[in-house]
Amino acid sequence: MGKAGASKTYILGDRSTSDIVVCLRNHEKRPEWFYCHSSTLKEKSKYFADRLAHLEITNCIEVYCSEYDYDYHVKLLKLLYVCTDLLVDSWDSIRTALGVLQAAISLHCEEITQSCIQYLEAVPWEDKEEEEILKAVSGLGSLAMPILARIQPVDLNATKNVFLSAIRVATSRTGSYPPFADELKTSAQEQIEYMLGEDEDTPLITADEEVKSEVRMGLSNMLSVFTNALSSLLLDSNVSPEAAENEVLQGLLNLEWMCNILPKMDLLRDFVFSWVENSNHVMAVVQDKKLDSIMWGVKMKLIEVTGKVLEAVGYGNVILPAAIRVQLLKIWLPYIREMKPLLDSKGTEEIDFPFKMDDDLCQSIEGAIISLVLALPSNDQADILSEWMQTEQLRYPDLSEAFEVWCYRTKSAKRRLVVGFDNAGNATVTL
Repeated sequence: MGKAGASKTYILGDRSTSDIVVCLRNHEKRPEWFYCHSSTLKEKSKYFADRLAHLEITNCIEVYCSEYDYDYHVKLLKLLYVCTDLLVDSWDSIRTALGVLQAAISLHCEEITQSCIQYLEAVPWEDKEEEEILKAVSGLGSLAMPILARIQPVDLNATKNVFLSAIRVATSRTGSYPPFADELKTSAQEQIEYMLGEDEDTPLITADEEVKSEVRMGLSNMLSVFTNALSSLLLDSNVSPEAAENEVLQGLLNLEWMCNILPKMDLLRDFVFSWVENSNHVMAVVQDKKLDSIMWGVKMKLIEVTGKVLEAVGYGNVILPAAIRVQLLKIWLPYIREMKPLLDSKGTEEIDFPFKMDDDLCQSIEGAIISLVLALPSNDQADILSEWMQTEQLRYPDLSEAFEVWCYRTKSAKRRLVVGFDNAGNATVTL
């Protein structure tokens, strides 16, 4: 059956033919039920297709939305029943099209998304509306190109080529561009930050797959340089310890810079995965007895970079499977717990000792770890909290808040289980 035919077969709200109910709820729990048809929902929305595929007992799908976008979700449901060719005639204002576009993106309704973009691309915008439109389409990649083309400069290809060249220099190995390699590399990194933060071409550049591929290659190159330099610390070499440490530290500074720009290109996930993947190797080197009482700068910078990873994962900016989140915590939590008192002790012994975890860094990492722990399966939470309470260093990070929440949730889960058994028993007796 064609798409147009499928849309004409059913009418939204027709209870006689409806086989699924969609319930919209906003944050104030104001509900409204829509009698829908699973074939239409599956055809027009990947979100509903996934929900329907995992629907077991109930024939109701709840969708949560804010009071602001509630009406746009209602309009979107109605548009699911409109013939594709007529969608573009459904828009009466930029505000409506933009609101429905945001709902369509969240529910993965590709046809409606394309129709919104087709309309928005063809009508004039105010400056304020332009900013909102660009924000809404920033993660759509090639789908957004008709809109982004409205603001592109005369020669976008030249801008892109400059950006690609800057990425290659900024992520190059030291010595690749003599005789001013370090200065050129630093300048390239600064210009990339400027272009990503201030240049109007940013949405066009960051959406380009060639640019993203080049950035990913640069990240891989930087990680390779860093891990190789780190591994060399355990080898006999003619290089002085200070020079070797500086090389590793520079590698970490480059990765920290990369970690700062990747969120602006929706590529932070690549960094996080790579960091977790290399963490065991990093730990094997920095915890070697040969480095017990040296390389404090490297050890401190490792905590700072890892802190950015923990924040990204802990606060949901990067979504990882639970098993990888557990791996991340089990690798880095013991290291941070061990290093904090060592760095504090060195700071007490040596007045000018520069490598200290300041209050902001400590609070940031502690908050991220607590968020990470609380988002894990309860058994993994128990393992981590049990290990934390068995150590001597209970003061940092302080996971008391996570422990209290875990205790409360455990009791609540047991109560729900008991109530569930009681209800099941009562139902059996009634029958």
